[in-house]
Amino acid sequence: MDLDAVADELYGLEPGDFTAVRDERAKTARVNGDRELAERIRRLRRPTLAAWASNLLVREQPDEAQRLLQLGEALRQAHEDLDGEQLRELSAQQHQLTYALARQASRLTAQAGQRISDDVRQEVQDTLHAVLADPTGAAQWAKGRLTKPLSVPAGFPAPLGQPPPAAAAESAPRPADEAADLDAVPRRREQRERIERARQQAADAERELHECEDRMSAAEEERRRTDEERRQADQRVTELSRRLQDAERDQQRARDAARTARDHARDADRAVREARRRAEDAAAHARKLTEQTLRRT
Repeated sequence: MDLDAVADELYGLEPGDFTAVRDERAKTARVNGDRELAERIRRLRRPTLAAWASNLLVREQPDEAQRLLQLGEALRQAHEDLDGEQLRELSAQQHQLTYALARQASRLTAQAGQRISDDVRQEVQDTLHAVLADPTGAAQWAKGRLTKPLSVPAGFPAPLGQPPPAAAAESAPRPADEAADLDAVPRRREQRERIERARQQAADAERELHECEDRMSAAEEERRRTDEERRQADQRVTELSRRLQDAERDQQRARDAARTARDHARDADRAVREARRRAEDAAAHARKLTEQTLRRT
């Protein structure tokens, strides 16, 4: 047993099960003589609902998580020196993707038996925004071991979706800067290429997400159908079990009746043999008396 294995196990549990299992693992480590590991396990914090939902999304949808991480890298790269219009377009794509992923996390938690509120789902979406904005937060989220929601760091130079302070001023070239603007053409071409790659990644991620949602909807429908079939099968089993119990009782009663009938038949046969013996004795006695009478006469 090591800390990583225990942490992976604990942060995959529902929050309500976290503390009991954590304490049990810490106790096991102490019993095994590893007090340092026991203390490190004991210090692991129970996740909030939003953190648990975020962890669940990473664990259950690894492909979508990887696409979000890749999109974050592309967006952070494309974020440098963009104009306001381009940033607004990227911001809309980010919002659509993070909103859809937050809804998917909500469905996953419901399937796990723990529904989350709209406020908690918003915290999940805020965490996804932080993953796009902050590489440190993205690395934490990718491990699937968050204890609380993430937020975009206050020191982030230009938050996603907001134009840099100088963007508006730079958008209108000044006469004195025309020569410099000519030198900036390759740089701007590279920026446009990065933007296009980021847009394509966002579109691909959203398309894949919709496909996953369709598969999830189909799986949920299949689960509902199989649950109904299982319920009906359980009812049939219950009914057949009841009938079997009734049949076993009837069988036992029939066996008891047959045993009683055999006893009666045995008693009757004994009585018949006894009556036949007495009849034969009586007949023999009568013949003897008859013979004696005849001899006297």
